[in-house]
Amino acid sequence: MTKRELPKHVYKQKNGLYFQRRGWPSQKFQNEFGTPDFWKEYSDILNGKEKPKRVVLRNFTALIDNYRKSPRYRLLKPRTALDYDKYLNFFSSIMSGSNPASMKRKDVIRLRDSNADKLYFANYSLRVLRVLMEHCVDLGWRETNPARGVPELKTDRKDRVPWPQGFLDAYRANCPLGTRERLVMELCVGTGQRIGDVLEMRWSDIQDGAVFVRQNKTNKELLVPILPELQVTLDAASRHSVFILTNERGTNRWSYRGASQAVRNVRSKIGALTYDIHSWRYNAACELLEAGCADDLIAAVTGQSPAMVSHYTKKVRQKIRAVQAQKMRTEQKQNV
Repeated sequence: MTKRELPKHVYKQKNGLYFQRRGWPSQKFQNEFGTPDFWKEYSDILNGKEKPKRVVLRNFTALIDNYRKSPRYRLLKPRTALDYDKYLNFFSSIMSGSNPASMKRKDVIRLRDSNADKLYFANYSLRVLRVLMEHCVDLGWRETNPARGVPELKTDRKDRVPWPQGFLDAYRANCPLGTRERLVMELCVGTGQRIGDVLEMRWSDIQDGAVFVRQNKTNKELLVPILPELQVTLDAASRHSVFILTNERGTNRWSYRGASQAVRNVRSKIGALTYDIHSWRYNAACELLEAGCADDLIAAVTGQSPAMVSHYTKKVRQKIRAVQAQKMRTEQKQNV
């Protein structure tokens, strides 16, 4: 339809038709254009019978409030929502009264670059802003997303690698059986799960020599058999809570911050600050590969996609295949 076909004060927006008249609140039509219900709705608005909706001030505070009430936000995983909140609060603190419809691509780039000294913050804030501005488009407050296509800042961060065996041995030597530090390490390495899923594990999840896992990020359900070294650690652990890993008072599960700090203290002590908690998931995948497991068997334990299995094991995979290739090369020369 063209503007000439539309009645007075009716304008087409990206997400529908709106009644817009100076001095009147903007109002979206609920019925399809041209239908009897549409014309009745139009008449009711003109005659004041249709109660106008409250006018929403279009600033970043209103946009963020609306986003937090939307399914787009409410369907986030709890941990992801907490991460988003930090950046949403940041946007509100610096742009609360600004109109998001006025934001341009150059403004997004300027915001990103102003935090260039904090690469992770700069890049994550760009991701959250991209989602927020997409919600702004869906509300009909603007036509395009200025954050879409803006690249993240490049980092020189090295790829994660599994903990070398020497550091695992040193960690075990400094964390005797019965400590939470030892238990969290054996659970991460033994099951190959993310730290968030490990912290959620309960004693009731252990069934017939295996631990049941419902991954928070993917909702996948796994039954992972317990390795002998993990079983020894579990046998030495106290059971005064429903959770396997508890806080100091034993009243609730161990928090991510608490576990991360405790593990960091051990890493600092043994000189393993290069290797973090998530690297233990790499250990699990790489140990399975070195044991001769195919990618589908590795995924059966870790719950990863084929692409992620390949990513986590790429360095060990290269080493194994290079040894195999050089061995074949040597044998061929000997045969000649």
